[in-house]
Amino acid sequence: MYKKELNSDDLLKIIFHYTAKIASERQLNAVLVHMADMGRELILSDRCTVWLIDEESKQLYTTVAHGVDEIRVPYGTGFVGSSIVSGEPIIIEDAYSDPRHNSENDRKTGYRTKSIITVPFRNNDGNIIGAYQAINKLTEVDHFTPRDLELLSLAASYAGKSLESVMLHQEIFDTQREIIAKMGEVGEIRSKETANHVKRVAEYSYVLAIALGLSPTEAELLRTASPMHDIGKVAIPDAILNKPGKLTPEEFETIKSHTDIGYRLLHGSRRELLRAAAIVAGQHHEKWDGSGYPDGRQGEDIHIFGRITAVADVFDALSAERVYKKPWPMDRIESFFREERGRHFDPRIVDAFFAHLPQLLAIRERLTDDEESAE
Repeated sequence: MYKKELNSDDLLKIIFHYTAKIASERQLNAVLVHMADMGRELILSDRCTVWLIDEESKQLYTTVAHGVDEIRVPYGTGFVGSSIVSGEPIIIEDAYSDPRHNSENDRKTGYRTKSIITVPFRNNDGNIIGAYQAINKLTEVDHFTPRDLELLSLAASYAGKSLESVMLHQEIFDTQREIIAKMGEVGEIRSKETANHVKRVAEYSYVLAIALGLSPTEAELLRTASPMHDIGKVAIPDAILNKPGKLTPEEFETIKSHTDIGYRLLHGSRRELLRAAAIVAGQHHEKWDGSGYPDGRQGEDIHIFGRITAVADVFDALSAERVYKKPWPMDRIESFFREERGRHFDPRIVDAFFAHLPQLLAIRERLTDDEESAE
C-alpha cells in the first residue's frame, strides 16, 4: 500500500507536534527518538536514523534507528560518512548501484535497502554534529525527491540546534552523576564498604522505581542520586563507624546523625540531582510505621525516593559481609522482608521487591565484590 504525499496542513501539524516535543525534552535519547520520528513522518520513509559523531573513537554511531539496534561505522564511510565529510546532502535512488552501500547489513537483517536520503545537521556554530538518514520512500514515486530534501533539511536545521542544547545538558548531568557516584563511594569506603555497594543500591533502586510506576526520568534521577545515601558517614569517627562489636546507645545516636549530616550537605543546592540526593540521604532510614530516624516520618510522608532506597540498601546490607556480621542466606532475607512489610518498609515496595527478585539477584551477581577486587 502506497502512502499519499502530505499537504501543507499535514506537514505543519507534524512540524509543530515534534518541535514542541523536542523543545520540552531534556533526555538525549528521547530527543533523538522524536527527531527520527519527525523525519520519517515528514518525508514518508520506511525508516529514519539519526547519526551522531563520536570524536574520541572517530566513528559515526546511532542509538536511535527504526528497526535496528545501535550501529557504529568508521568516520567517513558509507553514505552517511560521505555526507558528513562533504557537508552536502545525498539522494540515492538505488543503493545497490552505488559502491558506498554496505549490503552486509541487509544480508544479516533480510531488509532490502533501495532509496536513501542523507542530510547532515549543524550546531549553532555551524559545525556538523550528525546527520539524518532516511531509507525507502513509501509513496508511488518510490525514491526521494528534491521536495523530500527540502523538508528533511528543514527538520535537520531545527533539530541540530536543539540537539546541541540537549547534549550540553546531558554532559552537565553526566558530570554531576559521576561526581555523585564518586562521593557516594567515599562515604562507603569510610565504613569499609566497597564501591560496588552503592552501584548495587543504585541499580536495585532503578528496578524498583520502574516497577512502582515511576517515569523513566524519575527512576533515572533516583538511580543517580541514591549512591549518596550514606554520604553523611564522612563525619562519623572511624572508631564508631567500624566498631566490630555492639554500639553503645551514645554511639548509635552518633551513627544516626549521618542522615542529618548528609541532608544538610546537599539540600541547599538548586540542582535537581543534588536535591534528590538530599532526600535520599535524609530519609532512607525512616520506617513505614514511623519508628525510623531522623524525624520519625510515617507512611507516605516519607518521600518515595527514601522508601525505595531503604529497601535497596537493606537488601544489599543483609546480602553482604560487614565488620559486624556475615552475609545472610537468601531464605532468611526473604523472611525478613515479609516480616517487615508494613512495619519497616512500604508494602507496595516489598511486593515489587519479590516480584522482581530474579532481576535484583542478577544485578547482585553482576556487581559482586569479588569482581571488584579482581579489577
